Amino acid sequence: MAFPVLLIMFVTIVLVKTEEETSGLRMSKAERLSLRDESRQMFYHAYHAYMENAYPADELMPLSCKGRWKGITPSRGDMDDALGNFSLTLVDSLDTLVVMGDFSEFNHAIQLVIKDVSFDQDIVVSVFETNIRMLGGLLSAHVLAETLKSDIPLLQWYNNELLTMAEDLGKRLLPAFNTSTGIPHGKINLRHGIRDLTESRETCTACAGTMILEMAALSRLTGNPIYEQKAHKSMDRLWKIRHRTSDLMGTVINIHSGDWVRKDSGVGAGIDSYYEYCLKAYILLGDEKYLARFTRHYNAIMKYISRGPVMLAVHMHRPHLQSRNFMDALLAFWPGLQVLLGDVRPAVETHEMLYQVMQRHTFIPEAFTSDFQVHWGQHPLRPEFLESTYFLHRATEDDHYLQVGKTVLKALQQHTRVPCGYAAVNDVRTRAHEDRMDSFVLAETFKYLYMLFGDEKDFPIKLEDYVLTTEAHFLPLSLATVGKNTSYFTLKIDDPDEDKYRKTCPNTASLVPEKVRQPMRQLLGSTAARPPARLRPLNDPRQINALSDMGISVLTLPDGRVQLLYTINTAKSAKDAAEGLTFMREMAKWNSLSDFENGVIPAGVKIDDKIFPAGPAHFGKEITGNERHTNTLTFVTPIDACTPVENEEEISNGFGIAKRGHCTFAQKVRNMQKAGVKLAIIIDNIPDSTHETTALFAMSGDGNDDIEIPAVFLFSKEGEYLSNALKNNPELTVTVGELKNLKKHYDNSCDEGGCEAVVDSQNLPADKESFDHLKKVLSQLVAQFELSLSNEEGNTQNSCAEEIAESIHLEKGEFVHNVARKTSSVKTIQQSVTIEPVGPSEVAPKESVQDTGEANKNKPDEL
Repeated sequence: MAFPVLLIMFVTIVLVKTEEETSGLRMSKAERLSLRDESRQMFYHAYHAYMENAYPADELMPLSCKGRWKGITPSRGDMDDALGNFSLTLVDSLDTLVVMGDFSEFNHAIQLVIKDVSFDQDIVVSVFETNIRMLGGLLSAHVLAETLKSDIPLLQWYNNELLTMAEDLGKRLLPAFNTSTGIPHGKINLRHGIRDLTESRETCTACAGTMILEMAALSRLTGNPIYEQKAHKSMDRLWKIRHRTSDLMGTVINIHSGDWVRKDSGVGAGIDSYYEYCLKAYILLGDEKYLARFTRHYNAIMKYISRGPVMLAVHMHRPHLQSRNFMDALLAFWPGLQVLLGDVRPAVETHEMLYQVMQRHTFIPEAFTSDFQVHWGQHPLRPEFLESTYFLHRATEDDHYLQVGKTVLKALQQHTRVPCGYAAVNDVRTRAHEDRMDSFVLAETFKYLYMLFGDEKDFPIKLEDYVLTTEAHFLPLSLATVGKNTSYFTLKIDDPDEDKYRKTCPNTASLVPEKVRQPMRQLLGSTAARPPARLRPLNDPRQINALSDMGISVLTLPDGRVQLLYTINTAKSAKDAAEGLTFMREMAKWNSLSDFENGVIPAGVKIDDKIFPAGPAHFGKEITGNERHTNTLTFVTPIDACTPVENEEEISNGFGIAKRGHCTFAQKVRNMQKAGVKLAIIIDNIPDSTHETTALFAMSGDGNDDIEIPAVFLFSKEGEYLSNALKNNPELTVTVGELKNLKKHYDNSCDEGGCEAVVDSQNLPADKESFDHLKKVLSQLVAQFELSLSNEEGNTQNSCAEEIAESIHLEKGEFVHNVARKTSSVKTIQQSVTIEPVGPSEVAPKESVQDTGEANKNKPDEL
């Protein structure tokens, strides 16, 4: 039933045409073929470097020119969870050899995998990464080998060996699903299952929700339904714990209780591929409940998270309140997913925004702020932007996307190619290299480049017959109707609202991508201005309509200020009116937040007579209140503290100093704690960074609670001051405490209220429905905005002071909890909020940076 719709979906994507384009952007066939060949050569440069210098290790270290092994190569903490000593890079890149048409090497590589790879190892791996890279790689290679062997004599010996290995691996992953919720553990021991992993309590939404494609394919290819059933159960539980009002998902879950640990909701790290697999599960399996679910999620994302081309995370339970001011590079997959859905116009807009970020920084940094500055500078050669570029080119046939691909290709060649493969970029500002080449570089980055520049005749398979997984592995659409156990897979829809949703087809309207992209180019003009940050959605008709439904009118005043007018009886429904009131309250609270709000209580480090702000940690002992720590300090050896500390006697019972980089913050502090350090200070490795120009953040943990000492983070300029002071006085002592407390105690700079402007915010009472609370909210609004209350009959214009006075003596009977109830004695409440334009220094609140729980692919290297 669903399969014909799938065909329509893919056909309509190809039929969307451009109507005009400047001749300067057209790419000649000769240039396109030259770029195709160059991308092929890039793949082989990396592939041969891995095979000659690293195989059978999991990954190549391109600067060291040797293999990376788990348990042998120095640990990088959770970043190594993708490794399993099972020749990860070779398995992950098997189907790329097929795309390149290299059947001889494909045949050779299959034989190597069969001979050398074993999963019977006492080793802990990431369930998510092993599923998408190893299981997906084996299944894709099996499907392609079976498809091609009748035409390729070299492959006619193949007899399901890779499928047998895939089933062996699938069985070893199954114990991860043995939880009370059905949500799988984040890690598993390949030999012993979840034994000795009792401390495992949390996983990310993407980790739990990116199993269904590979597990369903394994079930349908082997005839054993258990794998698909487990994955369905996990997806069903995730759907049930969504926020029922907003339809948004958080990012980290307790696998035993199903409670949300982190409730921030976006489309990037920690959540990205869950949304991807909701839509692709429908495309691959034909199960309409996944389309219904994705539709609900998609509408919520476009309502709450989308800010035109910008995608900023919000709180899932308070979706009008932004949870961070930066975006991460993993959201670059989103335009490609929108193309699959058929919503091409917003895909063009977001892709153009990302392209401008890339043009500014050469690469898309691992995270960037809402004004497009670098937040985290790493770039591990991720494929997501190229993935979206590929799908947009397929949808529009617009040569602009070939030019984008060319820009990416040349940047990779110029800045990341080394004699032994391609090295990740440690910081896009300095373009310094990192000794890292992830398996996805060969499995996805070079594959999408080659497919972007190639013609249909260049590929030995019909690409439209397959769904590409999140790791760009090929699973055949025929699985929707062909399989040994298709009768097992009809599941009951678990939410009565879902029958309201029907199959949808892509938007087939033609568009001119150049006209859509053109306005986006003003985002990074000569002044490098950000989008008008906080109220940017107010120029988007979709956002204005959403506000209108809640009873909120938007007026732009002649002096540039924006006025929000809230009137209960103009709301679309009682529920919308309640949301409107909540929105106005959150606007009040949001504007009262300091730059250090959202979970970051800044620490301070007193060095001689100076006090510097420092980032706290989301692990170890908290530094709060009047507590202060004073001690001498010493640099640890090795300086990055990623391996056991060597100068233990020298640093024991004092403060230890380490440099950022090469492993997680938690791993550094854990190693220092084992050496007897009482407090850890981590110094940034980005040259010239300072709290004056860079957002302060809290260091994230890794899900373990074994760290007991406090830790703080200093930017490099403050760290340089500390280093020089220690060099001049080896007996130097420093004091670490809460910033506000240190300033009050040592320099009295808070006597006039100076600290409150920086670190304080007013806490609103929990009872938001009370009349007393409404009056308090209005009082706070008066202090910050131009505020007026009037009844429906309207009042004559009074002075600002008179309006303020009137706003505070409302009778209690004028406000009722049930906004749907209207009586003659209840007056209509109007709330008018006038908001001043926001200056550049006000749009980058210092954020709390937390671990997403995902390994390698779906989180930055170091948070």
